[in-house]
Amino acid sequence: MGAQWKQKWRELAADQKGKIVGKLVREIQVAARLGGAHPEFNARLAAAVAIAKRQSVTRDTIERAIAKGSGTGPDAVQYDTVVYEGFTPHHVPVVVECLTDNNNRTASEIKMLFKAGTLGTRGSVAWMFEHCGLIEAQHSDKSLDIEIAALEAEADNVEPLELEGDEAATHIGARFFCASSNLDLVTKALKAQGWTITTSELTYHPKDYPELTEQQHEEVTNFLQTLDSHVDVHRVHAAMR
Repeated sequence: MGAQWKQKWRELAADQKGKIVGKLVREIQVAARLGGAHPEFNARLAAAVAIAKRQSVTRDTIERAIAKGSGTGPDAVQYDTVVYEGFTPHHVPVVVECLTDNNNRTASEIKMLFKAGTLGTRGSVAWMFEHCGLIEAQHSDKSLDIEIAALEAEADNVEPLELEGDEAATHIGARFFCASSNLDLVTKALKAQGWTITTSELTYHPKDYPELTEQQHEEVTNFLQTLDSHVDVHRVHAAMR
């Protein structure tokens, strides 16, 4: 998928934990605003809460985020979703999703980041991606056929998901894709099959991947990290493996 480039970096960037927690909190707020404050009825919120807990976000912080996002708390918050498109160095298409309470500020700062990146440019690239639902999940039965699981859950496509650590020895991982309108339906169907959901979100899935040398790959990754570290940037989707 288009965000695979940042997995290792996220795990290693301990000094970025505050920013990562901030992004997780905003994802909880947005999920609660869109689907309600109850995780049992809101697959996106349930996945966001599970990720936040794995990152040691406190229960009080999670509950406040849900209250803010759903409008049930005293300090309800409203974020707008803004999408920017462009190219990284070496002409890799990228879609940047932002959550912001100040569109003018965010637009100005994101434009500056594109200008600062060597050969980074703004431009229309959404047609190079498929906007769809993404569910990442794992199951304790390693004998399962993920193709059959996808078919039974009415997912459109599936690919293996490499797990790490102890989970790699005891679980099977899969990445399911579906129509954006079916995200909640497919997520719930997979949970009913016994899958543990780790991600349930809308994504931009690249239709093709440019060929890059090792040096070019490093330069593009550095540019993507700069974008992703911006406080208003929620997700970065790049056509890079």
